[in-house]
Amino acid sequence: MITRRSQAVSFCSWRSMTGDISGIVKDVRSAGFSFAPAEEFRALLTPAALAEWASFSASWEDLGADRYMADGGRYRQRRFAAFAVSSGRIVRKAHQPHYQSRDYNPLNGGIERWFSPVTEAIAIHPLTLALLDIGRRVFDALTPAPKRPPAWHVELHQFRIEAHSGQPGLPTPEGLHRDGVDWVLVVLINRQNVESGVTSIYGLDHSHLGDFTLTSPLDAVFLQDSRVYHGVTPIRALEPSQVARRDVAVITFRTAPLSLPGPP
Repeated sequence: MITRRSQAVSFCSWRSMTGDISGIVKDVRSAGFSFAPAEEFRALLTPAALAEWASFSASWEDLGADRYMADGGRYRQRRFAAFAVSSGRIVRKAHQPHYQSRDYNPLNGGIERWFSPVTEAIAIHPLTLALLDIGRRVFDALTPAPKRPPAWHVELHQFRIEAHSGQPGLPTPEGLHRDGVDWVLVVLINRQNVESGVTSIYGLDHSHLGDFTLTSPLDAVFLQDSRVYHGVTPIRALEPSQVARRDVAVITFRTAPLSLPGPP
């Protein structure tokens, strides 16, 4: 059951990570995206946060079905939460719908989508807080001070895409797209029995900028949503008798919450 709360549910005072983000910032500033292999991304995390990896990644075994798939697919599971994120402070917001206009998501957009909430244990998990803070540090650095918000509106999506024999799973069923936010951080959590799942990046003029595949846990990509399109090819099962799974955390940053359309 999805609980619709009217109050914030958690607050954390947070000591910012100190790893070097300069290469990521340079890449995004230049090209609109940066692929950070797991070895590079892990360097941004403290040993204490990494020590909690098992409980963090295990939470992808307890996601809710995505019942808003206009293509009728049952290959996607997810949970969702919203936060206000600033330097030294992370506050979980009241549970709320995820909304995208059809301009950005012609397949599933145009409606309020109420997903199962991220559990409280994961909302305050050391790795969740670390990922939110890494995104905040990178995107603060990329945002001119006059345009930088006091606190970012951040949405966290836990995604699992599954594929079975003869039934591919679609990480981005809407195809090549933008999310309608300011910035995006995608982090691979797990990849099991998966063939394909290649990420492609294109400019606004649809020029091809690059391809890469998230293969190792903590492989990550940072995106400037206003400058690039992104998409991921369908996944297929390497061993047809076993399910294929691709688990990711998708974390989006906006300077302010999106105003939902009112009733007609």
